[in-house]
Amino acid sequence: DSARESALHTLDVWNTQLAEVGASLLYARLRLLRDLGPFLQAAYAAVSSGSTPVTATYRASLREAAATAIAAGEVPEPEVLRSELLAAFDEHRAAEIERGVTLVGPHRDEVHLALGPMPAKGYASHCESWSLALGLKLAAYQLLRRDLGEDPVLILDDVFAELDTQRRERLAELVAECEQVLVTAAVGADVPERLRTTGRTYAVSLGEVTRVE
Repeated sequence: DSARESALHTLDVWNTQLAEVGASLLYARLRLLRDLGPFLQAAYAAVSSGSTPVTATYRASLREAAATAIAAGEVPEPEVLRSELLAAFDEHRAAEIERGVTLVGPHRDEVHLALGPMPAKGYASHCESWSLALGLKLAAYQLLRRDLGEDPVLILDDVFAELDTQRRERLAELVAECEQVLVTAAVGADVPERLRTTGRTYAVSLGEVTRVE
């Protein structure tokens, strides 16, 4: 009908805008993932006390050659990414029109995390999953500290309850050097003693905050 034809006439304009903004976003994501990688490996190994390699692979919704290169760790320049997005839009144009959705772009991409040869999703144990999550958080902290030249605030929101005793102690040792750490816990005993005795402790009950000596 006429409304559909009118909308299709503007599709190239929307694709051009999506490619421009999407290329910038994709470039920033790929650079972040590349820079985060070494910190993630070190942080996970420290928390888990293991040697299992951790990989974070970006799965881009681009044409096969470009997606494969990105999955291997390449970070193409924004203009190259823009061209690849436009080419992918053309390749999927008929399918997008038929389904009424955009099949290509940063909103369709994913990051796959793996421990050794196995994907973390569906295969990692509970403690491994939490160690990986903490590894990502600590890696982001280390990357920010490197880029900012100063210590950001590290927030650990009720994480100790999900870890076994050994992982709790290793995490406490890792964050002890941080300038400012905010730790929350439903059960105070879940927090390792070295953190409870070196900082300030507050109890929150019925909306009231009191200092615990």
